[in-house]
Amino acid sequence: MVERRQIVELWRRGEACVLTTVIEVEGSSYRRPGARLLVAGSGDYAGTISGGCLEAEVVRKAAWKVRDGAVLERYSTMFDDTAEIPYGLGCGGVVDLLLEPVDTPECEALLLAIERSLSGEQRTVITWLPGEGKTLSRVILGEDGMPIFASRDLPEKKLLCARGLRPGQVYEGRFVEELLPPQRLIVFGAGDDARPLVAMAAMMGWQVTVADGRSQLARTERFPEAHSVVSLEAGKVHSLSIHAKDAAVVMTHSYEQDRSLLAMLLQIAPRYLGLLGARHRSSLLVSEAATMAGLPLETCCERIWAPVGLDLGGEGPEAIALAIIAEVQAACMGKRGSSRHLSVQDVARYVGEGGNERYLKRQCATDLAL
Repeated sequence: MVERRQIVELWRRGEACVLTTVIEVEGSSYRRPGARLLVAGSGDYAGTISGGCLEAEVVRKAAWKVRDGAVLERYSTMFDDTAEIPYGLGCGGVVDLLLEPVDTPECEALLLAIERSLSGEQRTVITWLPGEGKTLSRVILGEDGMPIFASRDLPEKKLLCARGLRPGQVYEGRFVEELLPPQRLIVFGAGDDARPLVAMAAMMGWQVTVADGRSQLARTERFPEAHSVVSLEAGKVHSLSIHAKDAAVVMTHSYEQDRSLLAMLLQIAPRYLGLLGARHRSSLLVSEAATMAGLPLETCCERIWAPVGLDLGGEGPEAIALAIIAEVQAACMGKRGSSRHLSVQDVARYVGEGGNERYLKRQCATDLAL
C-alpha cells in the first residue's frame, strides 16, 4: 500500500511517462504479479518490480520501449556470467513485464483505480495484453461487478467474459488483478504501548484508527501516523463501522472496558481480533464476554487471538508491537503460522484458578505480557 501511494503521488505530479507491471513469473522472483514501477521522464521512479535487478534497465529504456504503444517484455533474472548484462544477480526467475505509456485512457483509468483503492474503493482490473497485432485494452469493474471503465470499441462479448476471473493470473492473454483497499486496523487503547503499534501499522500502509474512552490519551498529536483518533464513548463501538475484513486489537488495560469491547467485537467477528493480556486475564475476559455476547465459548475462542501476537520473543512495547503486526499480517493473508488461540479447555482451567477480582481492584503488571 505504501508503494501504491508513492506511485499515485508521482503520477499526480504530472511527470510520469511509463507504467510497468509484473504480469507473470516463472521460477523465483522478489515480486509477484501486480507489482508496479512508475517511471518519470526525469528518471525518477516509484515502486519496484524486482529485488533491484531490473529497475535500472527498465527505467533507462522505458520511454523508448513504449514509443509505439504498450508492449509485453520478458526478462530473465537468472545469473549468467556470460551475458553482457546479468540482470538477475542470482534471483533465479523469468519475469514478464507490461510497459504502457501513461498518457493513454487505459493507463490513466488504471492509475485512477489505484488511487481510488487507497480511499477504500475495491476495483477489479482486466487487461487484454498487447502482442502479435493486438493492442492493449482494459476493463475496470467496481465492487458490484459493474464496469467503471472500458476501452473504446471493446466488444460486448469481452465485457461479459471479464467477470468471474480469478485475480493474479493470465487467462488467454488477459491479466486479472484485484485492487483491494488498505487493511484497516482499529486499536482500542491509546496508552504509550499503543504508539509503536500504530507507527508500525502505518509503515505497512494500513489505515489505522485509535479509539479510547480516555479523552486525555485519545489525541491526534499522540498518534500522528493514525488515520483517525477517536475519543470513544461507552457502548459506541458500532459508530466506528467495523466490518468483517477489518482487524482489531483490544489493549485498554481496563478489565471492564476490554470486556465490554470484546462482547461487541465478538458479534462483529473481524478477520483479526487480538486481546492483550496474560492467559488468566484473557481467559476470564473471553468467558465473560461470550456470555454477554450470547455466543458459544468455543466460537469466541476461535475468533480471538490471545495471548496477542506471534511468539517472537523479546519484551517492551516495540517488541510487542512487532509481534502483533506480524500476527495481523499473517491472519489477514490467510497464514495462521504460530498464531495462538485459547481453547475451551484453556479457558476452563484458567477460570478455575480464580475470578476477576484482582483485575477489577488494580492494574496487574502481567497485563502487559504477551
